[in-house]
Amino acid sequence: MSSAFSEQTLPVRPASATARGWQQLARYLPGLALAALVAAAAIGLSHIGWVQAHGISALTLAIVLGMILGNTIYAPIAPASTAGVGFAKQRLLRLGIILYGLRLTFQDIGQFGIAGVAIDALVLGSTFALSWFLGVRLFGLDRGTAMLIGAGSSICGAAAVMATEPVLRSRAEQVTVAVSTVVVFGTLAIFLYPALYHWNEAHQLIALSPGQYGAYAGSTIHEVAQVVAAGRAVSDQAADVAVIAKMVRVMMLAPFLVALSIYLARNADGGQPAGTGKGHSRGIGGVTIPWFALGFVAVAGFNSLGLLPKAVVAAVIDFDTAILAMAMAALGLTTHISAIRRAGLKPLALAALLFAWLLLGGAGINLAIGRWLG
Repeated sequence: MSSAFSEQTLPVRPASATARGWQQLARYLPGLALAALVAAAAIGLSHIGWVQAHGISALTLAIVLGMILGNTIYAPIAPASTAGVGFAKQRLLRLGIILYGLRLTFQDIGQFGIAGVAIDALVLGSTFALSWFLGVRLFGLDRGTAMLIGAGSSICGAAAVMATEPVLRSRAEQVTVAVSTVVVFGTLAIFLYPALYHWNEAHQLIALSPGQYGAYAGSTIHEVAQVVAAGRAVSDQAADVAVIAKMVRVMMLAPFLVALSIYLARNADGGQPAGTGKGHSRGIGGVTIPWFALGFVAVAGFNSLGLLPKAVVAAVIDFDTAILAMAMAALGLTTHISAIRRAGLKPLALAALLFAWLLLGGAGINLAIGRWLG
């Protein structure tokens, strides 16, 4: 009797914080290890000369490798890996976007000038607006897919798509479709832009210096790696200007995300405002702000002070590339080809129209603003 009483009344000791920590680690470790393995393979492949020459980034390779595994051998190990893969796709992504600010300085904006900033802003705004309008009205796509394609085309490719995903709370297949369009048309740009420059140089249709070409390429081509490849195909000067133009465009990612989050919060159809949830902080009047976008700006501002040694900055950028590649790998692992097939040709057609706008409309914007403010 006393024994039974003792068993009923003895308090249950809660697990220690250390024990809970080890349990969480054990839960996340398989998925994180898998994402890290895929990311390491992608980074290794990205250092191959042919891959670098064609502007194929480690992030692109990571999502492709992840998709290959996700649609072949991943299913049996998915139950053990789901928690870690989800952690990489969400939390590591946000950390990666924050640290992406170390690639930028506010001095880049000053070096590029008012005309350059105006060109980047107009290209970004017009391309995203076209994607939203044409995607929904002309192609009948859902708003999320249209916005993701617009973000990737107008700002900085796959990184912009991944950064916009938490604000829109998009599905994995929507993100993958948007990233795929960036890969297709960004790769095409690597070859088409230099070919058009040399053709124009031979026929002298438009007065275009290597520096002006660099500004044009940097303000209109999707990925940073693609911009570098297209710039180097013309000259070192073109590549240098192209990278600055592209970095200023990347800097606009943070205000873009904040503005998009404010719009979605104010136009939500009841219930929880769109864009709320993990990765956001609540602002004034119920408007939600993506905290990782603010972190991105803060890191870029700190980097502008030049307090960190170059070796430290380079090491952190390498680390950032690794965790962004892990996020991409995790996205690929959770994306099913059948979902992309169901999306059909409409996203590709939208991306093609946006590419035509970037190519032609972007040239017009560069020429008009360059002459007006230059």
